Amino acid sequence: MTEGATPTWSADADAHAQKCLRRVRGICLPFPGAAEKVSHGSPTFYTRKVFAVFGGSLKGDHDAPVARNALLFLPDESEREALVQDDCFFVPAYLGPAGWLGLSFHRVGDVDRVDWDEVAELVEMSYRLTAPVTLIRELDGQAGSTRGR
Repeated sequence: MTEGATPTWSADADAHAQKCLRRVRGICLPFPGAAEKVSHGSPTFYTRKVFAVFGGSLKGDHDAPVARNALLFLPDESEREALVQDDCFFVPAYLGPAGWLGLSFHRVGDVDRVDWDEVAELVEMSYRLTAPVTLIRELDGQAGSTRGR
């Protein structure tokens, strides 16, 4: 993230959202070539293309708490329908029509109750769908990586 850059939501973000963002950063930034920037007021993780966004909105409700404290990601098409059956997932405004989903952390009062292994799997899925082949090869070749397939 550019030094001094502040997401527009940060002044109003509660402690729970801030803790969730720290955990999401810890998952996203170790991926090869990953970087963070603020785009449209939200922390956005990318290589050449965006693979994760922290915070979003719902169509018709741009300030919905369920979407503001959430991870937006691109799921594999074969898993999308199963994921949307779970109440924790939603179709975000803007990115939803391109196949993206959101995973809300809003209803989980304690950060330690979030299934961070699942979050890491979702982020990796999105990364693999958006990152250049060279970075995916690098990920698969990382010594001791449990992420490689």
